[in-house]
Amino acid sequence: MKKLIFTALFSIFSVFTLSAQATDASISKLYQNYISIKDALVTDNSDGASKAANEFIKSASMVDYKVLSEGNLDVLRKDASTIAESRSIETQRESFAKLSANMIAVAKNFKLADSVFVLYCPMQDASWLSEQKEIKNPFYGSAMLTCGSVKSELK
Repeated sequence: MKKLIFTALFSIFSVFTLSAQATDASISKLYQNYISIKDALVTDNSDGASKAANEFIKSASMVDYKVLSEGNLDVLRKDASTIAESRSIETQRESFAKLSANMIAVAKNFKLADSVFVLYCPMQDASWLSEQKEIKNPFYGSAMLTCGSVKSELK
């Protein structure tokens, strides 16, 4: 009887562990696609930003509503859709500021990586997420590549 109870409890914990790993993977994938958008904007690559935004939208569709609410996912998809549909890098960068504000909120609630940096652009009065402390500004790209500062580090 004790062995049966132990086996049942172990099975329940295994399901929760697998579920948590799947959840982390879907949020991590969302973050990686966000980083791809940022990297494309850093290099002034409008087409790359559009493609990365389409991948971000696909990733957002894979996130369980129990992990991140449907409303929050809709907001993220809306911001990414504007980036995906636009060929104007200025419009993409404006939407990226909104997407970044929402992704920063996600980053504060989920462990996305060992270290995630919140960087700040004073010219745009907007922040973005990065995997490194090094400033590579997605709001101005090559025009002002190193403009900005480290605001915080999320661990």
